[in-house]
Amino acid sequence: MADYAVIAGYVIGMIGIGWYGLRLARTRSDYLVAGRRLGWFLYSGTMSAVVLGGASTVGGVALGYTHGISGAWLVLTIGLGILILHALFARRLVRLRLYTVSELLDLRYGGATSIASGGVMWLYTLMITVTSMLAFGTIFTVLFDLPGLVGILIGGGIVVLYSVLGGMWSITLTDIAQFVITTVGFFAILLPAAVISAGGFDGMRAKLDASYFSFTSIGGGTIVTYILIYGFGLLIGQDIWQRVFTARSPRVATYGGIGSGLYCVVYAIAGALIGTATKVMYPDLAVADNAFATVTEGLLPPGVRGLVLAAALAALMSTASGALIACSAVSSTDILSRFRRFSRAGTHDGEASTNRVITLVIGLLAIGIATVVTDVVAALTVAYNILVGGLLVAILGALLWRRGTLLGAVAGMAVGSVVVVVSMITHGMLANEPIYYGLGASLVAYVVVSLLTPRTPETVLAEWDRRLRGEGEGEPSGATESLTATR
Repeated sequence: MADYAVIAGYVIGMIGIGWYGLRLARTRSDYLVAGRRLGWFLYSGTMSAVVLGGASTVGGVALGYTHGISGAWLVLTIGLGILILHALFARRLVRLRLYTVSELLDLRYGGATSIASGGVMWLYTLMITVTSMLAFGTIFTVLFDLPGLVGILIGGGIVVLYSVLGGMWSITLTDIAQFVITTVGFFAILLPAAVISAGGFDGMRAKLDASYFSFTSIGGGTIVTYILIYGFGLLIGQDIWQRVFTARSPRVATYGGIGSGLYCVVYAIAGALIGTATKVMYPDLAVADNAFATVTEGLLPPGVRGLVLAAALAALMSTASGALIACSAVSSTDILSRFRRFSRAGTHDGEASTNRVITLVIGLLAIGIATVVTDVVAALTVAYNILVGGLLVAILGALLWRRGTLLGAVAGMAVGSVVVVVSMITHGMLANEPIYYGLGASLVAYVVVSLLTPRTPETVLAEWDRRLRGEGEGEPSGATESLTATR
C-alpha cells in the first residue's frame, strides 16, 4: 500500500501542476515554448528530462541486462548529441526565435519545405511519444499486475491530460519535479542497492562473463549506428529544438545544455550497471525490457520501491509529454497552417485553445498506436532512422553550407526518406544498413542537386544572416508574455 500511496501522490501532483500551467499558457508562445523565458536551472532540468525517457531508462537497463556495461552506448550517444548541439548550434537557434525545425529550413532556403520536412518530423515526434507510452505498459504490468494495455491507457492518459492543459509551461514544471524524483530514485536508491545486492563489482565479475565488463562488447557496428541514429538525431529533433527555443538567452541554452549532456553521460553508466547487476540476481528473465521493473519490485522495500517506480514513470512522462507538444507544434505550425481556415483561428487565448485541441488528438492517436506496437527500442529506432535519414543532411547543410539550395534540400529529404524506409523493409527495422544507405543517398542528392541549381538568392541569405544576429521578428503582433524571467 505504501508504494501505491507514493505513486498516487506523484500522479496527483503532476495533474495539479498541469492545472496550474493552464493559467500560464495564454499565448501561442506560452503554450509551445514557455514564453522563451527559462533560466539555466529550469532549462537544464527540462532538457535532461525530455531526453531521458522510456528508451533511456527501461531500454537502457535492458541493454545493460543483455550486454553489460557496453549497453550504456545508447544513452551515451544521446548525451553526445546534446553536448554537440549546445556547444555548436544552440546560440544560433535561440537567436532565430522559431517554433519548429521546418521554419528554419524555410527561412534558410527561401521556399516552402515545411510540408515535406514537417511530415518527416511529425512522424518522428509521434513515434517518440509512442515509445514512452509503450514503456508505461511495462511499469504498470510489474507494479500492479495489470495488462500492458491498461498501463498504456493510464500512463498515456495522465500525460495527455497535463500536456493539453498547460502546454510547455505545464511540461516544464512537471519536468523539474520529474527530474528531481528521477535523480534521487535512480542514483541515490536503485543504483547502489542493485550493485550491493549483486555482490559489488567483484561479485558481478565472478558471476558473469568477461564480455559484460567490456565497453565494446555490444559491437563496433552497433556503436557507430547508435552515434549516427541517436547522436545525430538529437541534433535535429523537434522535441529537442523546441526546448532550446524556451531558453531566455543564448548563454542559458549553451551552458544549461552542456550540463544536461554531462548528466546524460552519468545516467548512461548508471543504467548499464543496474542492468548488469540485475543479470546477476535474475539471470533468466524472458523479456529484457522487464529488468528495470523486476529489480525494483524484488529488491526495494515498500515506499522506497514506490519512489523508484515513480522515478521511472517520471522519466517516461517527461519524454512522452515533450514529444507530444513537439508533434503539436509541427502540426499547427508546419502542416495545418497551410490551410486558410486554420491560419485564421485567432490569437492569444484562441491560439492556445487551438493547440490544446491538436495536442489532445495527437495524444489519443499515440495511445492507440502504442496498443498495437510491442518493442520499445524498435519503435525508437524507426523514429530516428526516418528523422536522421530524411532531415539531417538538409538541416546541417542549412547551418554549415551556404551553397545549399531549396531544390537540393528537398531532393535530399525525399531521397533519404525513401531509401531509409525501403532499407528497413528489405533489411529489417533494427538493421544497421538503413541509416547508412539513407544518409549516403541524402548527402549525394543534396550536394548534386544544389550544385546543379541556381544559388539561393542573396536576399534570402541576407535575411538569414540578420536573424542569426538576433535581429528576429519576435513573437506575433500583440502576443504578450505571461511571466517575468524565471531563474
